[in-house]
Amino acid sequence: RALSGFVMNARGEILLQQRAATKHHFAGRWSNSFCTHPRPGEEPTAAGERRMVEELGIGCSLRAIGCFTYRAVDPVSGLVEHEVDHVLVGTCAEDPRPNPEEVAATRLVDPVALGQDLRANPERYTPWLAPALAILRATGNQQPSHLPEVTP
Repeated sequence: RALSGFVMNARGEILLQQRAATKHHFAGRWSNSFCTHPRPGEEPTAAGERRMVEELGIGCSLRAIGCFTYRAVDPVSGLVEHEVDHVLVGTCAEDPRPNPEEVAATRLVDPVALGQDLRANPERYTPWLAPALAILRATGNQQPSHLPEVTP
């Protein structure tokens, strides 16, 4: 089990993080706001709320909006991920204070521009971002008219 969380602001922009260079897999790639694996017995939303603070130094309530299964091989490390990924979303007005051991950079992005760049430059992003973003759009969360059409 894994989870991918999206933090959005009131304008509907998505907070992305660039994974730290020291990450075991997909280091340096842009991804959703935060991600983790729930601890034994921990619910995905509780794990997400814990991890959001650990990675980004911010907090908000999260809602589970769906899940998907994916398999990806990191071309640099050779590590394979094959996970059921729970997608979470929340809205936050706080400015992130990223943990540099986890996050190299953050940026707010317009969802339409993100969808376009994901299609044009998939190698810049983690492989789980596109299917997680597709769930965000399909569930109509946070200004659905602004969310891009993304095919995993």
